[in-house]
Amino acid sequence: MKTIRIYRALPIVLFLVAFFGCTDLEEDVLDESLTGTGQAEIVSGSIAPVYGLLRNVWLHTRNFGLQEIASDEAIIPNRGGRDWFDGGKFIAVHQHLMTPGNSLVGDSWNEITLSISRAVIAIDRLRPEADNGNAEAQGALHEMIAARAYLNMLALDNWGIVFKKESSEEISQILRAQEAVDYIESELLSVVEVINNDQGPGRFTKDAVKALLARLYLNSAVYRDPYGTPNFLDADMDKVIQYTNDIISGPYSLSPEYFDIFNDDNNSNPEVIFSLDQRGVLQTEHSRWQYWSISGDQIPRPEFPNTRGTDAAAATPDFIQTWADAYGNVDAAVADARFFQENTVIPENLRDLTGVNPNNDADHFYCVPAEEFEIDRGILRGIIWGPRKDEGGNILTCDDGSVRIYPVINRRTSGADLKYVDHNLDVNFTDEGSLHNTGHRFSKYQFSRTAPNCCSNSSVDIVLLRLGEIYLMRAEAKLRKGDNAGALADINTLRTSRTARPEQTPEALATIDLDILFRESGFELYWEGLRRTYQIRFGKYEGSWTGKTDSDPNKRLFPIPQRAIDGASSVEGFLVQNPGY
Repeated sequence: MKTIRIYRALPIVLFLVAFFGCTDLEEDVLDESLTGTGQAEIVSGSIAPVYGLLRNVWLHTRNFGLQEIASDEAIIPNRGGRDWFDGGKFIAVHQHLMTPGNSLVGDSWNEITLSISRAVIAIDRLRPEADNGNAEAQGALHEMIAARAYLNMLALDNWGIVFKKESSEEISQILRAQEAVDYIESELLSVVEVINNDQGPGRFTKDAVKALLARLYLNSAVYRDPYGTPNFLDADMDKVIQYTNDIISGPYSLSPEYFDIFNDDNNSNPEVIFSLDQRGVLQTEHSRWQYWSISGDQIPRPEFPNTRGTDAAAATPDFIQTWADAYGNVDAAVADARFFQENTVIPENLRDLTGVNPNNDADHFYCVPAEEFEIDRGILRGIIWGPRKDEGGNILTCDDGSVRIYPVINRRTSGADLKYVDHNLDVNFTDEGSLHNTGHRFSKYQFSRTAPNCCSNSSVDIVLLRLGEIYLMRAEAKLRKGDNAGALADINTLRTSRTARPEQTPEALATIDLDILFRESGFELYWEGLRRTYQIRFGKYEGSWTGKTDSDPNKRLFPIPQRAIDGASSVEGFLVQNPGY
């Protein structure tokens, strides 16, 4: 295995260093290699910090949380009046009332801009080696150019700007609107035909670059004019179709079991195009997309009794209503395999909890081997079941050593009179709506069975590009060009592909329009950090939903952190605050 150097993230005070020029500042080396031994080679030592920091970009309290909580998909109230307030940053972002001092916005800015600077440094280090004929360095150089473009696209999506910086010796040039789109396009086009395509989903590849080009062209109307009505050009849509055609005709296939895409072994899932690789020694990475939404009273893996969820984000009632509207009298859990997968199979004689008292229910359990217990996946509703601990903190077991599975007791809200965790629909910013149990929960990713522990660490890769999104992009491009039949065919291919549980395979649609397509994007891509971008592109972001009534188009972009503007004050006009802040 190649040695790879991992670096500690730099604080925001080094913003000027990262974007204005080079520095001789020393860095703390956390690990000399992925194996913990040896001196880093030029190639692996250059690319590891970029791939490593990308995980920080997508932490739950960084860009992932920013995208989810700003949308109509997820909400974090001040749980029980004591948890997850964090200075009000999540509530402000959800209500679109954030300011330039909001730390959720600021932390996301820090990680994205730092990662861009890391990509620039990697390009600096790799280019001389590549120019000298080092084929491995040439391949890595292409990956880092793709990484710089991807990170700049995140910056463009969030703040309407990109940083054009070809060398760490240069001062960054700030680009906006069409210039920004042109720059990212040129970066991706410069490598799309030459970048390696067999590195696997944990690395930038030719297909990943094609997927990013499709995203760029699909959203370029918004990037050109972020505050106006998007003008979707046929030429852009043609390019979306071109690149999605290439990917769809390639080696990928839609996963018959939807939740397999987010399981322990998803690195080999044929639907995944690009992901954050967390296997092997990288299991030291966190799995916060998994446990961020799960009840703090739930023990997801009995093998690790001290692990639990965090009772943070919940699905808004508005997002759940989109499923109810689509399926009418049929429960979405029955109608759509993407909504729910039952893994905690409760015996029929225990399902009815009428008359069962949580204060005295010691006999109301069933037994299952610890390694076989699996929480339900998808959208969690109502009373949940799981392991329970004794007063000494040990998992309660049956006579044969298997684990007792009970209705989970709500110890964070109930007080002396115990109640069960009951994930009801009504989560909001009121006292009652902010209790720890309120709101349906996202359980999309598996709690790892192969990592050192299931919750602080994970070997489940975080999926950033996959074939399901490619079908959605092609359908949207076709629909915006007036090809309703082609769009409908793509959406129905996607809907009817989830055949592992035939009784829950969604039926094909009879018609398609932009509203239905937007709804379908939510069903397919929820809890993947994409909802905000789709809302903006489909003209839904100025709407009202739980706890949010602000309709200012300026809030489509986030404020540039005031600390970054202040830090750049020595270069007049370098960073100009976005309108509305």
